[in-house]
Amino acid sequence: MSPEQFLDFAIAVALGLLSLAMLLVTWRIMRGPSLPDRILALDMLVNIGIGYIVIVAIKTGFMLYLDIAISLGLIGFLATIAFARFVLQRWRIRTTNHSQPNNPEGEG
Repeated sequence: MSPEQFLDFAIAVALGLLSLAMLLVTWRIMRGPSLPDRILALDMLVNIGIGYIVIVAIKTGFMLYLDIAISLGLIGFLATIAFARFVLQRWRIRTTNHSQPNNPEGEG
């Protein structure tokens, strides 16, 4: 098997595995029992997208795609941090509201 044939085979296998992973992650996003599960799945979806971009860069030899993949990684990381802060703020509000009495005057 020549190196070119092996590279074509590896690219085909990688695209197949990435496609399977994309299907499983999409299922987790739709079915995820909680918001943190969905956020984690969205982060994984960004990582799979980066994998697709890298595979296309290797297949075409156009290495500018790698800069796009790096940029997408940074944006995905910042989005995950923003979602995590949102979940933390939501949790703080929920625990603060449950710890305070509903009616401090004792009326009603």
